[in-house]
Parts: sequence; C-alpha cells; structure tokens
Amino acid sequence: MGLQFGKWNFDGAPASAEYVAAVSRMISCGEPDGSHSDGGVAILYSDFHTTSKSRHEKQPHVCASGSVITWTGRLDNRAEILEQTKGSLSNACSNVAVVEAAYEQWDTNCLGKLIGDWALSIWNPKERSLVLAKDPIGTVPLYYAVETTAVTWSSILDPLVLLRERSLELNEEYVAGWLSYFPAPHITPYVGIHSVPPSHFIRFRCGRQSTSQFWDFDPRKRITYRQDAEYEEHFRTVFSHAVRRRLRSDRPTLAELSGGLDSSSIVCMADRLIATGVAEVPRLDTISYYDDSEPHWDERPYFTVVEQLRGVTGLHIDIGAARGNEPTRLQDQNADFWATPSCQVRQTEISRQLAACLVSNGNRVLLSGIGGDEVMGGVPVPVPELENLLATGRFRALVYQLQAWARTNGKTCFQLLVETIRAFLPPCRPGSPSRVKHIPWLRSGFSRRNRFALAGYPKRTKLLGPLPSFQENLATLDALRRQLACTPLQIAPPCERRYPYLDRDLLEFVFAIPREQIIRPGERRSLMRRALVGIVPAGILNRRRKAFAARSPMMGVAGEWQALTRTALPNTLDRFVDIEEFTKTVDSARRGYEVPIVAIRRTLALASWLRNIEHSIEQARD
Repeated sequence: MGLQFGKWNFDGAPASAEYVAAVSRMISCGEPDGSHSDGGVAILYSDFHTTSKSRHEKQPHVCASGSVITWTGRLDNRAEILEQTKGSLSNACSNVAVVEAAYEQWDTNCLGKLIGDWALSIWNPKERSLVLAKDPIGTVPLYYAVETTAVTWSSILDPLVLLRERSLELNEEYVAGWLSYFPAPHITPYVGIHSVPPSHFIRFRCGRQSTSQFWDFDPRKRITYRQDAEYEEHFRTVFSHAVRRRLRSDRPTLAELSGGLDSSSIVCMADRLIATGVAEVPRLDTISYYDDSEPHWDERPYFTVVEQLRGVTGLHIDIGAARGNEPTRLQDQNADFWATPSCQVRQTEISRQLAACLVSNGNRVLLSGIGGDEVMGGVPVPVPELENLLATGRFRALVYQLQAWARTNGKTCFQLLVETIRAFLPPCRPGSPSRVKHIPWLRSGFSRRNRFALAGYPKRTKLLGPLPSFQENLATLDALRRQLACTPLQIAPPCERRYPYLDRDLLEFVFAIPREQIIRPGERRSLMRRALVGIVPAGILNRRRKAFAARSPMMGVAGEWQALTRTALPNTLDRFVDIEEFTKTVDSARRGYEVPIVAIRRTLALASWLRNIEHSIEQARD
C-alpha cells in the first residue's frame, strides 16, 4: 500500500518546485518517497510497506516501454498472472512488476485479470495518454480533477482541495448522500473533483476523456450441487482464501473482534490458517469494543468466548468511558484538514486509542468484517428468493415458500406477495423519497434538488434479464461501495484496512449459488452457520442478531450541538439545514423522545466538517 499523486500539464510546463514540495508533505507516509517528471508530468509516490516484497520495489515504476505505473494496493493472483504472461519474471519480483508484464501483454484488458484491492495510474509518454483505474469493489481510493490546462490525480483529497487554484464549490449531491444512505462512489464533496468509479478505468488522451467498465459479475454464472455439504465445503475454501489473502503482512495484523459472526469467523479462520502454517503473517492481534453502561450492548461475553478459544486476550476499548472523555470535535487552530465529513472520526478518543494500539503492536493491516452482514444473509429478507420464483414462473414453489416464510416472519402470505410484486414496480415517486420524511430539518429546496440521493439511489428490479436475486446482490454491493467510498484512509499512523467478505472470488461464489443456500425460513446466515461448525464456537454460531446500543449516542448529541452553537456556526450549514428545526429535534433527543439518531449524528458531523474546511481553506490562502 502507499499513496500516489500525479499532475499532467497539457502544455508541457513542469510543476513548480514549491508545488511538488507541498504535495510531498501532504502524501508522505513517513517513508522514502519516489518521484518521476517528464514533459509536463510530475508523479509522486509515498511508500507504505506491508509485505516483504513491497520493500524491494520502487515507485513510480518505469516500464521497459517507457510507460510509468504507480500501483496502490494488493495483488492476490500474482502467480496466475506470472504464468499467463510467460515472461522472464521470477516469483520474487514486485507486484508492480507483475502489473507491468500484464499491461505490456494485454493493455487495459489486463485490468479485469488483476484480483485484489488496488488503484493504479499509467502514464504513456509515447501516446501522451493517462489511465486511472480502480478494482471492482473500490476499497482503495483514487481521485482526480480535470482543469482546462491540466489533470491531477491523488490517493487522498488533500492536495486536490488545498492546492487548487480556483475556488471550491460544495457538491450538494454528496451532502445529501452523506445525510441519508451514503453518496455515489464516483463523486466527492467538491464540484469538479471526482473519484474513479469501481471496476472502471478513465483514459485521458488528445484532450479527450473516456470512462469504460473493464469487469463485472457474470449473471450467467451458476454453481449448483446436489447436497448442502458441497456448498459448505466450497464456501470454506473461498472464505479461507479470502482471509489468507488479507493476512499477508510482514508485521502483526490487527483484526476487529466484536463477538458477532462476521468478525469472529474472520479471527477463527485466520487462527486456523496460521496454525497450519499457510498464512504469511507473524501474529494476529485483536481489538474489541464494549460499553457496560449501555443495557443493550452485549458484546463482551461473545468476544471473550473467542479470546478464550485462541488463548489470547486482545485490546479492549471501553466505548462509554471513551465517549465520556472525548473532547469536542470543534475546529481549533491546530486541527488537521478534514477532506470529508467522515474524517472527523480521527479526532475521537476511540480513534486515538486505536492509533495507539497500531503503534504499540506494530500493526499495519486491520481486518474488518464489513460486508458480511449484507452479503451472507445477515438480514433474513425472503423477497429476492420469492422474486426469483415469480420471475421464472415457478408458482407452486412460490406458494410453498410464501407459506414457509409467513410462518417465521410474522407476516401473511398476501403481505409477502405484495412486497415481492412491489419490487418489480418503479421506485416510489422521486419527489417524496421515504428517507426525506425522516429528516424534517432539511431545507425543502435542497431536498427537492437531491431527492434521488436522499432516497438511496433506488432501482427497480427487472422482470426480464438476470435473476432478481442477482440484481439484488449488485444493489447491495453498490451500497457497500458507497459506504467504502466514505471511509477515510488511516494515515496517522498509516494503516491498510482489508475486508475479507468483499473478496471478489467469494462474492462471485455467493452471487452464483441458489439464494436458499444463504438464508432459509427461520435460518439467517444458513450457509455460514452450517459451514463453520467446528471452526467458530457454537455460542457465536447460534447467537441471535446482535443488539445495538442507542441510548449513549442520544445522550451525547445535545452536548455536541451546544458546543457547536457556542461559537459561530459554519456559514454554509444554513444552505442545507433548517437550524431552528434541527435544534428542536436535538432537544427531543435530549428529553428521551425517539428521533432519527443516525441522521442527527451525520448532521452534526456535517456541521463540524463545514467549519473545518472553511478554516482550512482560509489557512491555505494565507
């Protein structure tokens, strides 16, 4: 992993030394940086090594053909690529050298063959062209801005925002998405600054820009077996590969352990791989969060079970105590620039304790269970399976499944059938998305202009074409891509987040098997629970859906809002929020009334972020 930056001045003028020095300071990970300049192009790379192989590579990487590659991320199928390219590279070569071999042989057709979490740029001086690309899931950020005279790209937003010559304009769609279901993954908070879409590459050549999709999941792919045991064995194989790929590090890896099925499965599978000697990692540490003051937070007994199984106690962070000691997140003279509203998490006490853990353990990789709940049937919704039966004309099976799900879901067959049919109809009228009704403090004009983002970018399930369950899977993945696009990079100290449940091979398997393998009436996460018997403790496999704490956040929002209003609110907040209406809602939360707590907290984060960027831009101008 590392951070990359580049700027191409179309007129061939070199970037100034002051500009390059400013960028270098912003993207530095504390390790030696590399640079390349040629004909109006300046490319910088800041190393952040997580494997022994990465320590032998130098980027920007100049190919034998003269092209310059900067690669950020992880390549999981390097052995296969080496075999297919039939070149003279040895197994000891760096990942970027493997990417060079693939690009020289297949051009941009190589992108779909690169499995892993990655983002790359390729500058071709002979053709005077630039390619920016990102893997199909989109876990590694890559942003770009196109001006009349130049194109600039970067792993982080900071240089694109703070060193931009023209004034910034906030992207309303991004703000709307942040306040509801997360914004689209190709946009940023700033007009004119974009994010490379997952599974796409953008080519700049001869003053033209084109965007192309290089890979997608195949709706025709089907995996069918005769017995459940065969599905279970296949799942164990792809899941172990997904975890093993993300364990690869020459330093101890840290894993989040909440006590839920997702994180516990990752830790238990990782321990099994380490015990058999197939995992390339010296040690696995864990970090867990708890709050004994919260009556509905029941995590501690469950992650303790996993710790007892592995014989190692991880780091425990008391959420309640951390919230009580957490300083206000208001802008001060020494605060860092927050590129997005989600960057404010860096200022919390919980984030500081996590950073201290990374430093003390020497961790550079953090494993996360994000995606497991959504992909593996954490929410037992029968509609996709019922849609399949309806679309394929299997009406007898549809009646049987309606009855089975009605017995376990507390709904009538008619209610389930209506929900199934409704999925094929156009989404609710965009002018009144359901989410807007639950954010009463938003300005009406702002809501009207951004109704599609506020509704979560709804799509209608198509009756013809791919199976409805496949369409639902892609919609779920799109939602996860939006969430990942809002996750800030951990830079101080640097840390690479990895997501085993978002492994491409694992997702291809899950998308290709029958829906009834994932969940069944009365059996959420059916396949996971069956396949991981003997690997994950029975108490975790049989655990009901986790309880979620809501009292503590509700108690804290009033104090945060009071701290914000003690000084001048950001000038632009009133553009999106009716301040008076929001104050009433916060007061209702303080008095214990039921309120949309997630939307409140995101509005508070928005207010803090707006103050931060106003102050940061003023400082940059000075």
